[in-house]
Amino acid sequence: MAVETNGAIARLTTELGKLPGIGPKSAERLTHHLLGADRDSVLALSDALREIKDNIRLCRQCCNLTEGDLCSLCADPRRDATQICVVEQVRDLMALERSGVYHGLYHVLHGRLAPLDNMGPEQLKMDQLLRRVQRGGVREIIMATNPTLEGDGTALYLSSLLEPMGVTITRLARGLPSGSVLEFANSQMLIDAIEGRRAF
Repeated sequence: MAVETNGAIARLTTELGKLPGIGPKSAERLTHHLLGADRDSVLALSDALREIKDNIRLCRQCCNLTEGDLCSLCADPRRDATQICVVEQVRDLMALERSGVYHGLYHVLHGRLAPLDNMGPEQLKMDQLLRRVQRGGVREIIMATNPTLEGDGTALYLSSLLEPMGVTITRLARGLPSGSVLEFANSQMLIDAIEGRRAF
């Protein structure tokens, strides 16, 4: 029996195929896996997807993802509030957290300067960072943007805005290969990068 090219099965396969890293064959395999799964498992997945869209928002302080007003990192009094590590994406924050070596706070830009992709300062969470530093109490800003042309450009631009505020600006050491992204770095590379940071 032929599978319909429209209807619920085709729609699910099409939607799954829109996810990063999922091609047509993988989308088809996932669709058939879900068709064979029990109803409760499929509905639990559906509920989880709905919940992330309904309940997840940006932390009012660092722009991390959270279900509350503040993320768990900003709300933790054990974190060093005098240090802010600036990252491009939430997944970069998660990679640094997995290393266990950094104990300060973060700021997530949600991108990097990329004029060819229409990503300028207005599209990033830079103003929120500048306001945090202006409120006082911050000694060091660690630029942990990815070691790419755009990441370096973003760090350079931000440092020019932060320099007059009198904070120390450092950049992750180049233990990270140029052209790579933090998300795929192993813990030891991230530890070396944090511990070997230098003035920007």
